[in-house]
Amino acid sequence: MECKIKNDLGTIYIAEDVMLKVVGYAALECYGIVAMCSKRAKDGLVEWLGRENLSKGVQVRLVDDQLDVDLFIVVEYGISVAEVCKTIVEVVRYKLEGMTGVKVRSVNISVEGIRI
Repeated sequence: MECKIKNDLGTIYIAEDVMLKVVGYAALECYGIVAMCSKRAKDGLVEWLGRENLSKGVQVRLVDDQLDVDLFIVVEYGISVAEVCKTIVEVVRYKLEGMTGVKVRSVNISVEGIRI
């Protein structure tokens, strides 16, 4: 998937990998998030990802020229999960729209674990 933005100067194409990394880095800036993770659907095991594999903990879909973002995260024990998720939604939407110009329709977060 590639995102296409048209303006009066021409057309800009943004690769999916770029959007995935923007989302991953923006999420990791938020207080309370410990890691991104990739969920392997066939066995339900969770794989923790380092900064070099951030895009595996994120999925994006283009729907009517807007993005739906799915994040799979691990949060710090003792921190309000609801507050962490609220912050992530706000930061991801702000950074992604600001850096790419693509409107974000939704940010869905799946908390896959808690770490002490």
